[in-house]
Amino acid sequence: MRLSQRPFRSVLLAACVALPIGLAAARPFVPAAAAPLPGPGRLAVARLQYEGGGDWYANPSSLPNLIRAIAERTSLPIERTEAKVTLTDSSLFDFPFLHATGHGEMKLSEVEGRRLREYLTRGGFLHVDDNYGLDESFRREIAKVFPDRPLVEVPTSHPIYHIVYDFPNGLPKVHEHDGKPAKGYGIFIGNRLALFYTFSTDLGNGWEDVGTYPDPPALHEQAIRFGVNLFTYAATSRVQP
Repeated sequence: MRLSQRPFRSVLLAACVALPIGLAAARPFVPAAAAPLPGPGRLAVARLQYEGGGDWYANPSSLPNLIRAIAERTSLPIERTEAKVTLTDSSLFDFPFLHATGHGEMKLSEVEGRRLREYLTRGGFLHVDDNYGLDESFRREIAKVFPDRPLVEVPTSHPIYHIVYDFPNGLPKVHEHDGKPAKGYGIFIGNRLALFYTFSTDLGNGWEDVGTYPDPPALHEQAIRFGVNLFTYAATSRVQP
């Protein structure tokens, strides 16, 4: 059976919160080999590798730190190793959560656009974090993927702001850049938020090792907490295409 005909792996599990744990100059990064596929009943985070020239590999310590927090703070059976996938990889549909970031250009081929639409429509979740520079190209490319579903601002009443940790005032603001307010935009498929775009917040920078940037540990903690919310929502939201 071709992959495109396989049902998307969906694991709907309730999350429980453990005791909160205490708690980022660019660094060279060599992409590691892709992580093994998640085992039966396991959930995994995959970093999305895209074309166009943007540094999709930015913030190398961010996802390992987020994965560790998810494992320690929830009951979700998460794989401890970050995977790396492209939209044309045969393993794409094995990952319930994709993360994309970068400072530069993102470009999706027609085939990649179709695969992303299929992935999201069949229950996948994509988090895109603008690392200051991705915004224009991401908005252009996602409009091609979903010409019928525009990005909309996600209200702070949405469960993604409250599912584990409470963020009544919206996203934490990690880095200032142009001083614009942190915003969360999304694409809904039915009632399900399938794509969440964090803009003017640098959430992924907040996930990086404390000391990577001159940010206080409390801000790192807020960023990590919101990341836990993101993954928990992705893993437990009901698919309603």
